[in-house]
Amino acid sequence: MSAASNYTEDRTLDFWLKANSLSSASPATVYLALFNSDPSTGSTLENLEAGTLTDECTGGAYARLSATFGTITDGSVSTNANVTFATATDGNWGTITHVAIMDAVTAGNVLFYGALDTAREILQDDTFQITSGSLTVTLA
Repeated sequence: MSAASNYTEDRTLDFWLKANSLSSASPATVYLALFNSDPSTGSTLENLEAGTLTDECTGGAYARLSATFGTITDGSVSTNANVTFATATDGNWGTITHVAIMDAVTAGNVLFYGALDTAREILQDDTFQITSGSLTVTLA
C-alpha cells in the first residue's frame, strides 16, 4: 500500500519541511482495519483522505488487530508477523477488498490504506490472515 491519508501527509510535511514537532506522539501500536467495499471513489475515499474511516467491515467477532513492522529499507516497510483475525461468527463479513492502518483500536485516524492484491470473501466460520511480510507500506 502506498496511499497515505491527508492526515498523515500533512503531519509529515509539517515535521520535515516546517521544522514543527508533530502535534502528538506516534502511536505505540498501529491496527489493521478491513474494508468490504472499494474505497477508491466517493465519500469513502474522501473520508480516508481526511484520515477517518467509514464502511469498515462489521460482523460477529470482527475487530481491528495490532500489527508490527520490520526494518525500513529504501522507503518501504513490511509486516514482520502474521495478523490473523478472529473466526467470523454470526454471519458473513463480506468480501474484504481493502485494508487500512489505523492509530487506534477503535475510531482514531487512518494512516495508510490500499487495496488487497486479491479480494477474499469471508463467510461465517472463515478466518482472514495477512501473513508476515505480505503487507508493505511504501513512500514514493
